[in-house]
Amino acid sequence: MAEPFLIGEAMTGGYGGADILHDCTIAVEKGQIAVIVGPNGAGKSTGMKAIFGMLKLRLGSVRLNGEDITSLTPQARVAKGMGFVPQTNNIFPSMTVEENLEMGAFIRRDDIRGTMEQIYELFPILRDKRRQAAGELSGGQRQQVAVGRALMTQPSVLMLDEPTAGVSPIVMDELFDRIIEIARTGISILMVEQNARQALEIADKGYVLVQGANRYTDTGAALLADPDVRKSFLGG
Repeated sequence: MAEPFLIGEAMTGGYGGADILHDCTIAVEKGQIAVIVGPNGAGKSTGMKAIFGMLKLRLGSVRLNGEDITSLTPQARVAKGMGFVPQTNNIFPSMTVEENLEMGAFIRRDDIRGTMEQIYELFPILRDKRRQAAGELSGGQRQQVAVGRALMTQPSVLMLDEPTAGVSPIVMDELFDRIIEIARTGISILMVEQNARQALEIADKGYVLVQGANRYTDTGAALLADPDVRKSFLGG
């Protein structure tokens, strides 16, 4: 069987001397959406950071398109095609929307205008506000800037750490619609999400983590239908 496009396999590691991840495996196929859910403190964001190289693994490996990238820095992983949107501090508030997008293209040496146009088509409100300071935007619009900035590197994998944190249900639905659109272009999406039920509805693959270990792994639809998952993690 072919290996997934991106896989963090049997990852064990943490900060200082304490392991937060315990033999944890997370993967995503090309052009699909994989979602990591679980209770607070389950190691969801830690798993994401480990895959992006922000956490040194004691055991396990990370492979992208068949290549072992376990020892690469986050910057080197961006150059390999990974984009990462952290939950907080993910925009430059004093810069305009357009300047934020231009900052996202820091590794590129080609013409970025075509990519910027694609982002404005994906998020039309950003075109309207492109001369405005990003810090003046609403929470949902700032998330659009953050995602747009990550897309400026033309990644093959986009990693999102709680993209809908603190936004209204309407904005959450809209962001999820845009995430589906991005995946349809062939970009793999890996995201951590507190809104587990809604996230699993759009997920090709779901990972339920508990205390840094895999508890359930299945398609999004199968996890939503699993009575144990529903009772323990989705509020019945």
